[in-house]
Amino acid sequence: MRQIRYVYVVVLDAFYTFLADDGWAIASHIALSTLMALFPFLIVLTSLAGFFGSKELADQAAQLLLETWPKQVADSLGGEIHDVLTTTSGGVLTIGAVLAVYFASNGVEALRVALNRAYAVTEPRRWYWLRLESIGYTLIAAFTALAMAFLIVLGPLIIEAVRRHIPLVIETNENLLNLARYGITIIALLVALIVLHTWLPAGRRRFLQILPGIVFTFIASIVSGTVFGQYLARFANNYVTMYAGLASVIIALVFLYFLAAIFVYGGELNASIIKSRLPHGVSLQAAQSLRPLD
Repeated sequence: MRQIRYVYVVVLDAFYTFLADDGWAIASHIALSTLMALFPFLIVLTSLAGFFGSKELADQAAQLLLETWPKQVADSLGGEIHDVLTTTSGGVLTIGAVLAVYFASNGVEALRVALNRAYAVTEPRRWYWLRLESIGYTLIAAFTALAMAFLIVLGPLIIEAVRRHIPLVIETNENLLNLARYGITIIALLVALIVLHTWLPAGRRRFLQILPGIVFTFIASIVSGTVFGQYLARFANNYVTMYAGLASVIIALVFLYFLAAIFVYGGELNASIIKSRLPHGVSLQAAQSLRPLD
């Protein structure tokens, strides 16, 4: 009974702190920044893929990025994403690509603002170092997406090579490839959440301190994606009627808004758990390897 009460108090405290930190407004900022960063990121992805000699990798990487999105949301942006991937120049060392990297890093900066608020920390680092760090994360994400796409492209060849020496129970390559797609996407999502909570905000937290928020964000994101997909299957025409040609953008924005709210609450949940376990007189900032705030 005591454990149930503890969970209730922590969850409620996280929710009230979420409201006090303008969580809904921050989630809106993250959603809009992410949507605006998506297409510059795809331009960077296409440029890098062209640099390595295969734009097909960019298409595979984009499919992996949208793998965990509801089908209705992914399909609504499919045409626009295809246009970006097929019309973007492959020259990586161009002014357009450099600007695309900069604008794509805005999504990372939005996540940093959310986590700093959630963990109640003030950013001590210079703005240009933060921007360079965000650009680095953006490039790492692009290279990682291409590497995963490369594995997917090579998947059929690898399976055939293994099948010659080891009998496989799976009848077709397609089943194994679909399993690999979901497995790679889920692992990438978990790694991304760990990296974001560990290194993006100011201060340092132990893995066990950030684990509850990561687990919550992961599970709640999958549940919300499933529920939102079911909702769109029935009421997607409402968006088309109301927003006409902007329906695909609005659908993606609403979906990202829900995901962003879940992400912000995950950070607030971690902060509430950390606060609940602090000895008397120890500040939240001190528990995160930061000096107490004035």
